[in-house]
Amino acid sequence: MENAGSKTPGIICFLIIRFLVAGFCFCLKSCKFVDKFIFVKVSVIIPCYNEELYISACLESLLKGSFPTEQLEILVVDGGSTDKTREFVFQLQKKHPQQLHWIENPRKKTPFALNLGIQKALHPFILIAGAHAVYPADYLIRLTELIQGPEIDVVGGAIETRVKNITPKTRAIQFVLSHRFGVGNSLFRIGADRLIDVDTVPFGLYKKEVFEIAGHYNEKLIRNHDMELSKRIKAAGFHIWMEPKLKVAYFARETFSGIARNNFGNGFWNIRTLFITRKFSSLGIRHYIPLVFLLSLIIPLVFSLVFDGRFMFISLASFVLYLFFSIGIGIKNLKSINLYYLLQAFFVLHFSYGWGSLMGFFPEFGDKRKPENSKL
Repeated sequence: MENAGSKTPGIICFLIIRFLVAGFCFCLKSCKFVDKFIFVKVSVIIPCYNEELYISACLESLLKGSFPTEQLEILVVDGGSTDKTREFVFQLQKKHPQQLHWIENPRKKTPFALNLGIQKALHPFILIAGAHAVYPADYLIRLTELIQGPEIDVVGGAIETRVKNITPKTRAIQFVLSHRFGVGNSLFRIGADRLIDVDTVPFGLYKKEVFEIAGHYNEKLIRNHDMELSKRIKAAGFHIWMEPKLKVAYFARETFSGIARNNFGNGFWNIRTLFITRKFSSLGIRHYIPLVFLLSLIIPLVFSLVFDGRFMFISLASFVLYLFFSIGIGIKNLKSINLYYLLQAFFVLHFSYGWGSLMGFFPEFGDKRKPENSKL
């Protein structure tokens, strides 16, 4: 009896421990938070070049967000910055040596940076980020939850276009880059009312297997490599989703010359993408509309000089129709947007994009600017 009694406390302890272990295991299996989040690790890839004005805010938004930093690595892939980008990144790296890594991109251009980052990434989920952007605190947490849902292989948020210096001109630029007449049916710019399957998404979180099956970025494409990859991802049977409630603050260029240079490059690489991929479907219809608009001005004008002066009325009608829509949008927003700057912003955006597309047929006049890491 004495011997049996001495064993009772041990048996009770054993049963308590077993009960606690069983309960813990049950929680691991049933708890949504643990199952879908706690073991997820993410590699963030940020291509950059001369981003001293933006890189610190970008990195801090990711490092100070709700996502645990011990489950995060950030790869800054630099194309040879000559400003203080390196200095600012290294200052942050001292505080986050395990999370923040600097990688040199000797080939300068963005698609090389992205592919280099993908090769170096250690984790099963990869976020393709941009240095011009600031991310909401719950961005990574929300994306890692969503990407583990059914038929979600890539997921990102929408863009909230911002400017650092608020003036009548920059407000007009900001408005144009967020309006359907300015950027077409680009849902990540104009927004949506629900989680939606899309053709492409900015700053998306990818399952690593997507790159293994659909391939990496086409290194022949200095621009449009993201859209072209998205087309291949969709063709491979994967699904790309956008959560419009997640707003990424993207800082636009604030001068008309900056808008013109950027969109000339976008238009130029639209056409070069056609020649390189030999697939009209590698881009969406909206990418060719500025070229059609420009040709509606140029071709009738040339015909009027060569054949019959009445062809000029076609060019005039096209331009008047364009002004009609632009002015109509301006009048509806007169309280917040300067009409003079709005008309300039629309025209600079569309004309430079269309002119770049036209020059894409003549690559000797191509995009010869220094490397940039965003075409948004």
